[in-house]
Order: sequence, then structure tokens, then C-alpha cells
Amino acid sequence: MILENTIWNEKVYEKFIKYLKSLQNINYKNFHSKLILDNNLIGIKTPILKEIAKKISKGDYKSFIKLNKHKYYEEIIIHGLIIGYLKDFNEVKELLDNFIPYNTNWAINDIVCANMKIFKKNYQEGYKLIEKYLKINNPFYIRMGLVLLIDFYINEEYIDKIFKISNSIKLDNYYVKMANAWLISICYIKFKEKTYNYLLNNKLDKFTLNKSISKICDSKRVTIEEKEKIKKIRK
Repeated sequence: MILENTIWNEKVYEKFIKYLKSLQNINYKNFHSKLILDNNLIGIKTPILKEIAKKISKGDYKSFIKLNKHKYYEEIIIHGLIIGYLKDFNEVKELLDNFIPYNTNWAINDIVCANMKIFKKNYQEGYKLIEKYLKINNPFYIRMGLVLLIDFYINEEYIDKIFKISNSIKLDNYYVKMANAWLISICYIKFKEKTYNYLLNNKLDKFTLNKSISKICDSKRVTIEEKEKIKKIRK
């Protein structure tokens, strides 16, 4: 199916869904559905979805997004991935705001966030958007904010702000806490001394702290001596 110059309407979108189903990898579907706990899964690997989204983003992507039924996991992923290929950050912000209500799965969230490379060229504006999401009392707004920090903001300029953010996360939700732990673990890999000192005086809940330490200790970039030292911080 040609995607770059498609004129999207209801009939064409129906053909598009049939096209997606023709790309099904049943072994991948069976494996991935157990990880993401989503029954509306066709079964298409992420690199293929990225290729599809990139092609659509070069054409009438606005009509595609309006027609998107968000029935299948892959439809939602493609919608989110398209946004990451756009060049106008003001448009990206608007479209991302409209997309997040469909962001109800950790895999959708993390795949879409990783494709938002436009944040690298719009650091300050991107950070303001992240701050907005972190203040919304919804687990997948918060997880999106945290994962965007993981992907693009763990650097000298933002590391201290990230520690304050991690301390401020109080929503009692598994996917939020796991994202926060993931964030801290990557901070440790990149800023070992600073993160270790943060962990000595953190305001994390017990679950998040212990998961952070577990993730740090899972890394091959952390020495045995470092692991033994950091395990002593566990609650």
C-alpha cells in the first residue's frame, strides 16, 4: 500500500486496516500480547510501525489522525509515532496533548516517547510540556513526562531538576513508580556520584527506592563493588 501521498477517507482507512492485518506476525503477537496485556493487538513489530508512520507523516497525516479509530494497539502506536516525525514543535505539542488520552499502555507510551527526537531541538519548550504532564493526576500523563526525561534530559543541565521531580512524584501507581525507578537508574549510570548522593538523602517511597536500586544493580555498567555499596541504601 502506498502511504506517502494517500488521500485519506473512510474507505481508504478500511483498506489500511486490512493492510496492517496482512503484516501480522502471529508469533510476535502471541509473545507481545503477554507483555502488554492488550487483546486488541494485530502483531506487527515496532520497526515496521515506524516505517509506516514515517511515510504517513510526509503526507496528509492530519486526515489520517482524524480517521484513526484507535481500536488496535498498532493504530494508536502509529498515531503517536507520526507526531515524533513532525518538524513544528508547536504542532507537536498540540497533537501530543490530543494523543495522550489514547496513551493507556506502558509500551505505547515508551515507544512513542523514544521517537520524540524533536525534543532535542526544543529543550526548554519541551521541558515546560513535561512539567505540565507531571502535574496532571493521571498515570500515563506522568509516565510520559518521566520517560521523556529518560530519553532526552539526563544531562548536566537537568540532572538536579530531575532529582527534585523524582522526589515530587507521589501518585501510587505501578507504572509511574517503575518509570521513576527507571529514571533514577539511568541517572546513576550517567551521573554516578551525584545520583548516589541523591539516593542517600532521597524522598522516594520504599517501593520506588528499592526498584531504583534493583535496576541499577541489574546494569552491566555498574561494578560489583558499586552494587554492594548501593544495596546498603535499601529500605
